[in-house]
Amino acid sequence: MNLTLKIWRQAGPADKGGFVTYEVSDISPDMSFLEMLDVLNEQLNAKGEEPIAFDSDCREGICGMCGLMISGHAHGPERTTTCQLHMRSFKDGQTITVEPWRANAFPVIKDLVVNRSAFDRIIQAGGYISANTGAAPDAHATPVPKDNADRAFMAAECIGCGACVAACPNASAMLFTASKVVHLGELPQGQPERDARVVAMVNQHDHEGFGGCTNIGECSTACPKGIPQDVISQLNFDLRTAMRHSR
Repeated sequence: MNLTLKIWRQAGPADKGGFVTYEVSDISPDMSFLEMLDVLNEQLNAKGEEPIAFDSDCREGICGMCGLMISGHAHGPERTTTCQLHMRSFKDGQTITVEPWRANAFPVIKDLVVNRSAFDRIIQAGGYISANTGAAPDAHATPVPKDNADRAFMAAECIGCGACVAACPNASAMLFTASKVVHLGELPQGQPERDARVVAMVNQHDHEGFGGCTNIGECSTACPKGIPQDVISQLNFDLRTAMRHSR
């Protein structure tokens, strides 16, 4: 495959960025998108040019590090992570535009790399439970109804990639925040901090500069783990309940 790539280049957070066009050839359809970028970087290194900076880690669709906007779509045309997107999803001769996540709360560090530490601070605000120190309790010590366990596991699948933010016209991180709230809120261990958790995490979400949720639904559509939009409804319910309890 021969491709034309228009890639966002930006030397640093304070520098002005812009698109640079590159031509790549002999790309295997079986390569992942990141492997294709590796090939391009090898060519740039061979010419003594600065390689393109982009995030990646596990390359197995688990860690959430590899988020990119590809031709206007978070993670590209398939519902998967960028590292699991293969070049057979594109056509020979196609022009592909590659950008970093676009959100005020995700400032660009360099090229395609953004700072997603805002997510860490949302979790730090309330994504935890109280637990006694000492020996671990037996696995069956705290019964959990299957429906609650299944929903908690579903919410826990969120990998924090940021596709929900990138896809949302408001750059809202409410799907991410709701996933973390619902994950713990469905479990008995998460009940002591339930009210304080949702208030603190939503306040931190807003403090970080993410936009508000207007129920457009692009977040769930882009989510590579298929987390449904109704977790946001549950967050809103918990938030209203917490506010009533605080009166």
